[in-house]
Amino acid sequence: MNEITSYWWILLIVFAILFYKFILRVFFGMVIVPEDKIGLVTKKFVLFGADKSLPDGRIIATKGEAGYQAKTLAPGLYWGMWIWQYSIDMTSFTLIPEGKIGLVLSKDGKEIPTGRILARRVESDNFQDATAFLDNGGQKGRQTAFITTGSYRINTFLFEIVIADQIKIFENMIGIVTALDGEPIPQGQIAGKFVEEHNNFQDFDKFLEQGGNRGLQPQVMLAGSYYINTWGIQIEQNPMTDVPIGYVGVVISYIGEDGQDVTGDTFKHGNIVSKGQRGVWMEPFGPGKYALNKYTTKLEAVPTTNLVLNWANARSESHDLDKNLSTITVRSKDGFPFNLDVAQIIHVPAAEAPKVIARFGSMNNLVSQVLEPTIGNYFRNSAQDSDVISFLTTRKERQESAKNHIKLVLDEYNVNAVDTLIGDIVPPDSLMKTLTDRKLAEEEQKTYQTQRMAQEQRQGMEKETAIADMQKEIVRASQSVEIAQRTADATVKKAEGDATSLKLNVNAEAEATKMRANAEAEATKARAGAQAEATKLNASAEAERISKTGLAEAEKIMAIGKSTAEAYQLQVSAMGGDNFTRYKVTEEIGKGNIKVIPDVLISGNGGSDGSISGLLGLKLMEMMDTKETKDLKEVKNQNPKK
Repeated sequence: MNEITSYWWILLIVFAILFYKFILRVFFGMVIVPEDKIGLVTKKFVLFGADKSLPDGRIIATKGEAGYQAKTLAPGLYWGMWIWQYSIDMTSFTLIPEGKIGLVLSKDGKEIPTGRILARRVESDNFQDATAFLDNGGQKGRQTAFITTGSYRINTFLFEIVIADQIKIFENMIGIVTALDGEPIPQGQIAGKFVEEHNNFQDFDKFLEQGGNRGLQPQVMLAGSYYINTWGIQIEQNPMTDVPIGYVGVVISYIGEDGQDVTGDTFKHGNIVSKGQRGVWMEPFGPGKYALNKYTTKLEAVPTTNLVLNWANARSESHDLDKNLSTITVRSKDGFPFNLDVAQIIHVPAAEAPKVIARFGSMNNLVSQVLEPTIGNYFRNSAQDSDVISFLTTRKERQESAKNHIKLVLDEYNVNAVDTLIGDIVPPDSLMKTLTDRKLAEEEQKTYQTQRMAQEQRQGMEKETAIADMQKEIVRASQSVEIAQRTADATVKKAEGDATSLKLNVNAEAEATKMRANAEAEATKARAGAQAEATKLNASAEAERISKTGLAEAEKIMAIGKSTAEAYQLQVSAMGGDNFTRYKVTEEIGKGNIKVIPDVLISGNGGSDGSISGLLGLKLMEMMDTKETKDLKEVKNQNPKK
């Protein structure tokens, strides 16, 4: 009896060792959560207490109700988690890699207020305490808060984590910001108000607390890496605004409060305001790079160096402000039209640049609205008071007068006129021909007088000149004779060379013809020999084929006859001579469709059985016996040994 008891105790101990986890789980509710996991708890039912089910609209239990539990199990050992009451799901920690952020979506909580798209942040230990999140009024939906690089114990029954990239603004670029949530933009504005203390929009809750507006933002973000909730903020990257050397940048702002004009009563062509207000800013930007929002501000670059503007068809400066200017066409008092090129040098002081932009909007407008009509009209009016010749001869005085006149005009527009230069003047062709002919006539008169004096001197030299000319003719004739002799010798040599060349060509052609004929004869002979040899080989092959075909056919016939005879011999042995003979006769009658008995028999007694039938039967037996005897003789003749 003691041995049996000891045996059962041993079995019980072995069973306990092998199945201790199962026993502890079932009977003691033990749960072990590994160090790299968390336990998500689902409560199947409630035994005691009033709150047995979740309120309407809720999916996460915070007070012990049945369902998904807000509280998770951290790594460790737990008791009392009975298998019939609790279901434990082991899940890994939520890992946010380097350079990423985790955007959070809550599946339970209060409703987001109407007009908002993101749920506000509540204290919940970076979403690791689901109970605190729900008890503190956390809202369902996309959250303004997010989690950064690291490992987190996230209850995935409640939260869904979306991994997103950090926002990187590259060098020489700016980030233009658009908020997707917040207060509406004030009426009359195109962007939200300026808000501080949100750490470059990385603290979106602070942005909302400060009354930030949804839509375009006046602030921009500089180069760097940022933790931005892309559900609430969108970033557009654009190059920084560059003001080159030799320019100033006049800023036109489309946002801000309406500022007070700072130019006083003397300037009545637009409001110029202080920095940060809506309008043209009084202080221009010097050369450099600036982080300007292209949607809320505009920068007009104004050159502060001397500018040369050309009224000439074939010339334009690199600044392209004079690309639409052309040569000025004027008409003189005597009715002649003519063209002249003009160059105007101007300078815009840096302090006056905002006034120029406030008045005209751009430097192109200054050229087209002031300089082009002013200079063109001045020279047209000036040409009408003078004829062409006088205009040409008084060019210096007219240039000085134009400089003084244009300077007075441009001073009224806050632009300095440095100098006015008259370039090429092109009178009409008909007038130029008249002036040229007149000048030529005057020069010809002087030439004639000089030539007359020269003729008198030439008369004394005619005799010596004639003698010298005759001597030249004699020398030229002697040289001609020698040239003719050399030409004749060259002709003879050329003829001899041509004859020799022709002879060599004829001999070469004859030799080539002979060689071609010999080659053709050899080729014909070779082809004939090859053809004869081919014919001989074909005839021999055909004869060999016919001989072998005849022998094969004879051997075939002999083999067939021999096998037939042997078959007959075997059949006679098996069936007997008489039976085999009758069998073959019957077979031949069947193959030939021979009628042995007539279709109609006429008998004496009108029946089918009588003496005639008997006679026919005997005749048939006799014929069969005769046929059998004949066949056996033929077989013996073919096979005498058998």
